[in-house]
Amino acid sequence: MQLTTASQIPVELQKRFSTAQRVLVLTGAGISAESGVPTFRGGGNSAVWKGLPFDVISSAQMVKRDLPAVWEWFDYRRGILKSLAPNAAHKAIVGWQNKFSEFTLVTQNVDGLHQYAGATDVIEMHGSIWRARCISCHTTFEIPRNDRRQEDCASCGDHLRPDVVLFGEMLPTGAFERAAEAAAKCELCFVIGTSALVYPAASLPEIAKTNGAFLCEVNPERTPLSDLCDVVLTGKAGELLDLIELSELKS
Repeated sequence: MQLTTASQIPVELQKRFSTAQRVLVLTGAGISAESGVPTFRGGGNSAVWKGLPFDVISSAQMVKRDLPAVWEWFDYRRGILKSLAPNAAHKAIVGWQNKFSEFTLVTQNVDGLHQYAGATDVIEMHGSIWRARCISCHTTFEIPRNDRRQEDCASCGDHLRPDVVLFGEMLPTGAFERAAEAAAKCELCFVIGTSALVYPAASLPEIAKTNGAFLCEVNPERTPLSDLCDVVLTGKAGELLDLIELSELKS
């Protein structure tokens, strides 16, 4: 059923949202799709950039083989993203930062829209397209939205690469550990706009549920995670998160 009014939000979710102190939110590509962010992922063997499949141009091997081509691809992606803005879902989540005494936001997205909306201390499981990292000393540098990125490391002079997790690479040190610790402690866990197929991020709702958290999925369609959830809200995150806020005011 498509929810259209706050009164349709399940009562148990209203109560949990009103009383929870420790909350975890995990977001995926779906939340940013509502801002117009393309997934950039080709299906099967489809070529997405100058004849190269997504998992080739976005791979650790490609960084070693042809770093300029990798940068060309990511510069193109940033060119699309810089004109896009956070949507109602991003903004609602920013408001939750101050509502709950212990709030953790974990994202699989690299687009930076959570931070652009005002979110702080975001656990970025896959890095950020708005940062570069030195291939030698690993110093990171912010990439301005409306300016040219620097070519070489200001610390050691070596080449920079996108500070994102590419195919064939491990997650940033400590990112999953921090997220898993928060998941194990949270009372209420929201999974928003993710297919729940990419591990280890997909294991976070499982950790939360195992440790007694109330699990709410917000997604345009059901996912492999849906049967594990206590509540599944089907539709656009921007609309549904606003309804959850309104339902608390009416409760």
